[in-house]
Amino acid sequence: MLVGRLGLEKARIPYSDRHGLIWLERGRLEVEEGCLRFVTAGGGELTAGDYQIPHQSLAIVLLGPGSSVTHDALRLLARHGCAMAAVGEGGVRFYTAPPLMPDNSALARAQVTLWSNLKTRMEVAQAMYAIRFGEIVRTRDIEVLRGQEGARIKRSYQLAAERHGIAWTCRHYERTNPNVGDLPNQAINHAASAMRAAASVAVAAVGAIPQLGFIHEDSGQSFVLDIADLYRHDVTLDIAFGAAKEAIQTGKSVERLTRQRAARLLRQRSVIPEMIDKIKLLLDIDRKAEMG
Repeated sequence: MLVGRLGLEKARIPYSDRHGLIWLERGRLEVEEGCLRFVTAGGGELTAGDYQIPHQSLAIVLLGPGSSVTHDALRLLARHGCAMAAVGEGGVRFYTAPPLMPDNSALARAQVTLWSNLKTRMEVAQAMYAIRFGEIVRTRDIEVLRGQEGARIKRSYQLAAERHGIAWTCRHYERTNPNVGDLPNQAINHAASAMRAAASVAVAAVGAIPQLGFIHEDSGQSFVLDIADLYRHDVTLDIAFGAAKEAIQTGKSVERLTRQRAARLLRQRSVIPEMIDKIKLLLDIDRKAEMG
């Protein structure tokens, strides 16, 4: 009776072969004759219209403000292994994502294997440091690595401030109140939140385990924080100091300017697809398969 209605009989592309995400907002995600479609009145990135969504080739659908999704659409996405996440405007906030069940466990197993061995955990941490700063560190002590990281990021703050012509004193952060501090510090707080949202999307898209970080340990989002930090010294600080400069010049809200700048740069630089690639590179699925 339901043959064709949800497109359940169609062949599926293996999840590992997918690489793509689509941003949808201010519309309704539904199913018609077995096809996923998005109907929008416009007002966001899309002009008003009725769009067919190629869900079988996508890794994740990002559903923004002003949107709704039908039960049939959720069933279709789940059946074809396409993740969905509810995000803020421009993807600068990550609210929730239904648990993704990829068609194999290779990535999760690779992450657990690397994380559970102190030697390989340190190797991944070193690789993250190399991605961030372009150099190989020889230390085998995670605390020494964190100290080196802290010294380098302090210098990155100063260099970013100089590039944007912003006066900089020191980093000041209160977890419970991101609006404490001068404009550059506030902007860094808001930019870091946007980058964590992007990393959350990337981790959810590949079905990685957010709790198992290689540098961060205590947070339930440790791996998300690891991935977000790969972009702290360039993208995050570019967003923050650019927004701070504009706030100083215009008197506009630094939080709003930071969100707008983050949303723009996340798309222009394809940050989330790049994060997905880096997660796969760091977890090195092919090598782990050979070792197994």
